[in-house]
Amino acid sequence: MSGIDECLLEAMTLPGARGAALVEWISGLALGRIGEVPDGDHETTAAQTAEFARCAAEHPVFTRGGHDPAQDGPADAAKGPQIEDVIVVSHGGYHLLRFLEAPYEGGVFLHLWLDRTHANLALALIRLRDLAERLVLE
Repeated sequence: MSGIDECLLEAMTLPGARGAALVEWISGLALGRIGEVPDGDHETTAAQTAEFARCAAEHPVFTRGGHDPAQDGPADAAKGPQIEDVIVVSHGGYHLLRFLEAPYEGGVFLHLWLDRTHANLALALIRLRDLAERLVLE
């Protein structure tokens, strides 16, 4: 796989997929998006999801061995967060966030929104990890 559009199109082939985006997790900018979003506004959803992702990525309780990102130097910050995935289960859906390393400072994550009645959470998580590994960011 080469680019963002191909990655997002493939994500939408998963059972129950409602929407997907590639979001820069520091700024909240959506680098690519497809499908629906819960509130109907792609930019707002990307920004709010990034805020949530930042909280998870920067909170010591969710990082390896109590790692505190505030103690990182510039080289560590470029590596991105120490967590890999965040799964949020709501009444009607699943939100999967997969963090990726980016070739620039900041990092990105894939956000996949699934309809809970039609999705297979385990399959979606496996496929999202595969998509993330094959995605080429330049």
